Amino acid sequence: MAELASVSGGQQWRKYTGGSEPRELNMHVLFFMAARLALDPDQLQAIANKMQDIGAQVDTDALVRLPGELQA
Repeated sequence: MAELASVSGGQQWRKYTGGSEPRELNMHVLFFMAARLALDPDQLQAIANKMQDIGAQVDTDALVRLPGELQA
């Protein structure tokens, strides 16, 4: 889940799922996770290309590639 959400690791992800006051998952993070699960690589690449067109520096390989266990 941490890799899907592009957070730095399991310890960061646990801040959203545990403890006495779990961190709220922001809409943009949830949207990013859902997009990576719902869209195919070509669609994600089109989004990355548009992001670059409007000035972002995007690691397109990281955006388009799903975490290993989710590719199956």
